[in-house]
Amino acid sequence: MHELYIGIGSNLGDRQANILAALQRLRARAQIVVVSSFYESPAAHGADGPDYLNVAAHLHTELDAPAFERFAHDVELAVGRARRSAKLAARPIDVDLLVLDGTIVEPHLDRRPYNLAPLAEIAPHLAAPPANGQVRRRERSLRFDTDRQSEAPEIRLGLNRAGVSRVRRVVHLDVDGRARVYNGEFTMVADLAADKAGVHMSRFAEILEEATLDVLARDAEPARIERLAEAIAREVVHGQRAVRADVRLRAEFGLERWTPVSGKRGEETYTLVGIAHADASGTRRVTGVEAEGMTACPCAQAMMREHALAQLLEAGFSERDAARALDALPVATHNQRGRGAVLLGVDEAHADVVRAEDLVEIVENSMSSETYDLLKRPDEFFVVNKAHNNPRFVEDVVRGILARSLDMYADLGDETFVFASQVNEESIHKHDAFAEGFGLFGELREELRTGASTGARTDLAAWLRTRSSPVLG
Repeated sequence: MHELYIGIGSNLGDRQANILAALQRLRARAQIVVVSSFYESPAAHGADGPDYLNVAAHLHTELDAPAFERFAHDVELAVGRARRSAKLAARPIDVDLLVLDGTIVEPHLDRRPYNLAPLAEIAPHLAAPPANGQVRRRERSLRFDTDRQSEAPEIRLGLNRAGVSRVRRVVHLDVDGRARVYNGEFTMVADLAADKAGVHMSRFAEILEEATLDVLARDAEPARIERLAEAIAREVVHGQRAVRADVRLRAEFGLERWTPVSGKRGEETYTLVGIAHADASGTRRVTGVEAEGMTACPCAQAMMREHALAQLLEAGFSERDAARALDALPVATHNQRGRGAVLLGVDEAHADVVRAEDLVEIVENSMSSETYDLLKRPDEFFVVNKAHNNPRFVEDVVRGILARSLDMYADLGDETFVFASQVNEESIHKHDAFAEGFGLFGELREELRTGASTGARTDLAAWLRTRSSPVLG
């Protein structure tokens, strides 16, 4: 392994976002040990353009200097740098190798205060802070004395949740042991006291960046989705001075799949979900997936069978032969596209047992049939035939998700939490059908054992120790 110190700079576009995107991509081939603060400085002498934002980072990697520089060039192109740009031209990203295995390899480092300042912060044994004052450590936002959010509102009522939703960021996540870059969508909310006019909306974006940097610097491996949500929830409580906060992260991911008859390979898209709650007592989190499939209506199918039986009897078939014919062939019914979800809450010791691919199979197998983006004609027949031989109400799907979760994770304790939901887009109605179920494994096991309801089960809000459901739109 080689020990590297690099400088990363940007002076075009969203500079902080560009630097964070570069750090995320660098993790594909390097372990990030520590990242400096942000430093701002004017563009180099003779160069045009806005001020630069720079950081330094300490890396471990198996790449030697030439291989790393080729990799860094690919990272620059991925973030948005032009393939050919003038030497002093403004640019969205610049990655420079400064130190390799204790030796300074950047020949002009002593004349680059924008690299010296962040490097001196994380490696004072290698560099001293620059003497001139052009480089300044940058606060994450401008500071003003005006703070309308902290003033008393006109109507002094507290709010349960206030925050931001649909905040999109590129995130580096570990899904079933594979590190990949995903497009994530965050919802972040905090409680709001009666004497505060509002939460600091811009502060949520800063918290997201700080938490991402913290995870980058702290963890040797990419974070699981629920752990990243948990880290952000803790930062929201601290940064917004809130009593409690909820964070939800959704990220689409792909799984390799083969069509059931033709064997055509493809990649199906699913949604990974992480939800976390933080308050003074600590944090709780759940992780899960959403997956699509189809259901066939049992009620309509039963009516169609009853009608078909009467028609066959009128046509002269015996009741026995008519019943045999209907048993041999699936009877028509209407179908729905369904979207199911399962969330699991487990203790830290068993967090890595929960795999996204297993959760997808739990949801898909609870519906009448799975679905595929690409289907040849024999595959279409298989899916339709399977669904009509396996009719399911929306309630059946939810019960199936709960039961399969108990079977899949039979070795987990009674304090494990599970939440299941299903929404069917009805084909003959103008409304959707919906069902959900939840509870601790112990509560569900007791209900299955006795056949009697255990009363009010633990819901998601109770398990997370929050006040109402944090599954936000």
